[in-house]
Amino acid sequence: MAKTPTATEKAPAAKKPAARKPKAAAAAAETTPVADAKAKFSKAIDDARAGAKALTVEAQARAGEYKDQLAARSGDWVEEAKDLAGQAKERATVLAHDGKAKASDAIGTLGKLVADSAPTIDEKLGAKYGDYARTAARSMQETAAKIESKELAELGEDAKEFVRKSPGLAIGLAAVAGFMLSRLFKGGSSED
Repeated sequence: MAKTPTATEKAPAAKKPAARKPKAAAAAAETTPVADAKAKFSKAIDDARAGAKALTVEAQARAGEYKDQLAARSGDWVEEAKDLAGQAKERATVLAHDGKAKASDAIGTLGKLVADSAPTIDEKLGAKYGDYARTAARSMQETAAKIESKELAELGEDAKEFVRKSPGLAIGLAAVAGFMLSRLFKGGSSED
């Protein structure tokens, strides 16, 4: 006899899906909290992205404001720097004119002292040395007059030309002047 399906055999097969339905319902019930968690997580990520975009927009707006403020302030700083540079230039010009006047006066005074001491040199060392002193005095007074008559720009060009023609002599004179200034300031500070 061949086995034919009977009603009793079909019934257990029908029961199996019925038995699975409670498991499916349990699985659906279990996935509902997971789905809720996933939905909440997705919503949190979306909120975080929206917040990040809002922060980015706010940061860009603030950066723009700061940039504008900096540009305004830098313009003010540039104007202040130009004003200070102008004041420094004016002050340097005044000091240079004063220095030029003092240098020409000092050289003229030294020339006059040498000229005044020429007769004494004639008596003590001889007429030949007295003539050297008079020549040196005349040269100093002429140099003082030249310095007084020239403008600062001309004096600067003369100094550049002197250095080009005689760099060794210029370095030697600068060294001597530096030594004398250092001794002058060193002597002044030890007396204080």
